[in-house]
Amino acid sequence: MSFSRYNAYRIMWVLVFFDLPTETKKQRSVATRFRKSLLDDGFAMFQFSIYLRHCPSKENAEVHIKRTKKNLPPEGKVGILCVTDKQFGQMELFFAKKETELPNIPQQLELF
Repeated sequence: MSFSRYNAYRIMWVLVFFDLPTETKKQRSVATRFRKSLLDDGFAMFQFSIYLRHCPSKENAEVHIKRTKKNLPPEGKVGILCVTDKQFGQMELFFAKKETELPNIPQQLELF
C-alpha cells in the first residue's frame, strides 16, 4: 500500500452551506428533510446551516456532491465547496475568543 495515496492533498472535505426559507410549515419540513439527507449521507453539522464531510479522495467527494445535488430543495440558496485536507487543516476556529481544535478526522478503513 502506498503512503502517497493518503496524503493531505488527496483527502478532501466537502462543505455544504445553505440558507433555506422556514416561514411556513411546508418550508420548515423541506429544510428539515434536506438537513436529514445530509446527515444520512455522513455529513456532520459544523454550524446550523453548514455541514461538512470527510472524503478519502476526490472521486468519493464527487459521489457525495452528486447525492447532495439530487436532494436540493426547490427554494433557498445552497453552496457546495470541496477543499483538500491540507487547506481544511489551515482553518482557524474560535469559540468566543478562545481558539478551538478542528474536528477530528474520522479513521478511514479501506477494504479491497
